[in-house]
Order: sequence, then structure tokens, then C-alpha cells
Amino acid sequence: MTIRESILNKFKYKKKGAILLLDPEKYIDTTGFNNIISKAVHHGVDFFFVGGSLLLQKNMDEIILHIKAINPQIPVILFPGNVIQISDKADGILFISLISGRNPEFLIGQHVVAAPLIAQTPLEVLPTGYILVNSGKATSVNYMSQTLPIPNDKPALAVATGMAGRYLGLQYLYLDAGSGADSPINPDIIYHVKERVGLPLIVGGGIDSLDLAKTAWDKGADYVVLGNGVEKNPSLLTEVLDYAKTYNLSLDVDQ
Repeated sequence: MTIRESILNKFKYKKKGAILLLDPEKYIDTTGFNNIISKAVHHGVDFFFVGGSLLLQKNMDEIILHIKAINPQIPVILFPGNVIQISDKADGILFISLISGRNPEFLIGQHVVAAPLIAQTPLEVLPTGYILVNSGKATSVNYMSQTLPIPNDKPALAVATGMAGRYLGLQYLYLDAGSGADSPINPDIIYHVKERVGLPLIVGGGIDSLDLAKTAWDKGADYVVLGNGVEKNPSLLTEVLDYAKTYNLSLDVDQ
């Protein structure tokens, strides 16, 4: 099954998924890294995202090979912060257009440079509209992209941005409050974007409890992304993945 087929399966049957975002610069302790990967695999994580604002290609290759040595079945997807973060060791890549910003480099500029490189790899390309939402503080994405996020109390603006992304032919939407966000995305934004745009929806940033993950899912997220919250509370990963598994099994029984 391709990554696209896996995502559309969740989307079609309204099942819930969870993704673990790994920034290689934060994982220096090999034992701790192995533990979190093994726990994610054991409890049924859907995908691994690998990326960060300052990573080099060497970092990407090393962490991807490390993940695949532990479990080669679960797809590893690149979540690139810039054009040099491309690795043919991964399974797929989020081909991200930062549609909430107005910096041409992150709307199309770096994509033109990256496209010929990606074409030489077996990576499954996932055209994704990336919408950055204000989390209450400046994040690495704000700084690196030099763009302003959408206000967290403006669902209509987020909806219009998502609709524009769909009309441009993007196949997935990623609502993100940014790494280490002080607050998660307003549930109203998640709800209205999903209702009006109707694309598979990924939501991340500031999800540091099971209740926040459940809220994002309940409002329409197909996948939640866990990152900093797991670093601070490793049990969060188990709680979220176990809940998703139980919820999805209940849908199978109902059908």
C-alpha cells in the first residue's frame, strides 16, 4: 500500500491516525532514541516524519537508516525545512507549499530547485498545503520562512487559504502551530477547514496531552503530529496511539 492509499483509507473511513515527528538534532542519546522508536512501532504509529529547521542531509540519512533498522515497514516521510533536506533513504516527502505565507521561496522557489533532485529518487511525493497558525510565540518556522502565521482566532482566513490550496491542486493540508507551540490550534479552525476544504488533514503543534489530540481528531483532523510533547512526556505517545487504535477498532465493529 502506498502512503497516499494509507492516508486516503483513513480519510474515507473517518479513522484516526498519529504521526511521530523526529528532529535528529534533539536525539543524541541512542538508547533513548531506540526506546521511543520501538514504543512508537509497538503501539502502532502510522508514519514517522523526519525534519527540522536546521538539519543537513547527513543528519537525515543517519536517522532514517536508524529508524528502518528498527522497523522497515512503517513509512518514513521527509518533512523538509529547506531544499537540502532530501534523502533517498526515506519513503516519501511532504512537498510543502507554505500557503499561509507570502515568501515566494517557500511558496514555489525552493520547490523548483528541489524538483529535479526528487525526480532522481524513489520518494513518493505528497503535495501538501502548509498553513502556519499563530501559537502565541515566534517559532522556528516563523523565523526561517520569514512569514507571518494566520491568527488563531480567524477560522475564515484559514478556510480561504485551505480552499485556495485545494484549487491549486494540493492534495493534503497540514495545519501547524509550530514546534514547541505555547498553545494548540483553535478547534474552530480545524473544524471549519475540514468541513469547507474536504482534504485529508494533518494537525500539529502544541499537542501535549491526550485530550488535545482527541479534540483535534473530534474536530476533523485525520492525523495528529506528536513531537515536543513526547520529549517532555514519553507516556503521551502510548496514550495517543492506544486511544487511536481502540477508536479505529470500534469503527470496524460498527461497520
